[in-house]
Amino acid sequence: MLSTWTSATAVLRRLGVALMLTAFVVLTSAGLAQAQQAPAAAPAQAAPAPQARVFSGDVGLMFNIIKPDKTADFEMVVGKLKEALAKSDDPVHKQMAQGWRVIKNPEPIQGGNYLYAFLIDPVVKDADYTVSRVLAKAFPAEVQELFKVYSACFAGGVTLQNYVTVVNMK
Repeated sequence: MLSTWTSATAVLRRLGVALMLTAFVVLTSAGLAQAQQAPAAAPAQAAPAPQARVFSGDVGLMFNIIKPDKTADFEMVVGKLKEALAKSDDPVHKQMAQGWRVIKNPEPIQGGNYLYAFLIDPVVKDADYTVSRVLAKAFPAEVQELFKVYSACFAGGVTLQNYVTVVNMK
């Protein structure tokens, strides 16, 4: 009986995550369509510094919509991110690595793009999850090229969401 309940719970959890990701994709796609119809802005003089990615909840999600021909590049940079966290002497980076997972919807979403999510559970309080900043500490000589490759992967921006635990079923 317990294995049946556990399986049912796992199926419901997966269904909930799938529904949440689907809702996000639908909402994000509508926003991207509106953004693509906006008139082009004047070219920027210099790239702005990336905004800090700090979570305020117990669990964090970052959604990344990646171009279909750039998934290998994105996964390469994520591999370098994993390497950067593993080789870091910073105790905050060690904590971040323990709760940071990268998941991918294996089916393309609207426009043929792929949805990757950074699932952060638990969140490290006040930690900056900005990929380029973590890479810069571990790979200062390579960070410019890595960031160029990483930036070219996106079909849209990064969406950060915070969640708080309501009930823990453990």
